[in-house]
Amino acid sequence: MSIFHLAFNVGDLDGARRFYGDLLGCREGRSTDTWVDFDFFGHQISLHLGEPFAHRPTGRVGDHMVPMPHFGVLLGLSEWRLLADRLEAAGTDFVIAPTIRFEGEPGEQATMFLLDPFGNPIEVKGMRDPAGSAFAT
Repeated sequence: MSIFHLAFNVGDLDGARRFYGDLLGCREGRSTDTWVDFDFFGHQISLHLGEPFAHRPTGRVGDHMVPMPHFGVLLGLSEWRLLADRLEAAGTDFVIAPTIRFEGEPGEQATMFLLDPFGNPIEVKGMRDPAGSAFAT
């Protein structure tokens, strides 16, 4: 398996640690005074001080307009549900609240969209078999 790497900007490293580390449960890796790495569900994200992504809700998926660009992860359904419950309990202001889409179709998935504290859009999907369903047609 290959590990995906994404580097992007955040406005505050301590706030990033609280969100990605404490709330999302990502393990912190290396850091300096200008960036910090996290294990984002088995993939590496590098958060650097700077201006976050510019984004707009231009991606039509089903009945929703989703923020573009965005990044995210595909989890198993039980792991997705645990994270959704934790985010809901924390009072997360979702762009798209946890929901099921494409029900009964190939690619059926649980999904939720949220913004990190700096406005970077994140999608978290849940699938019964992420590896087998990610590219289902």
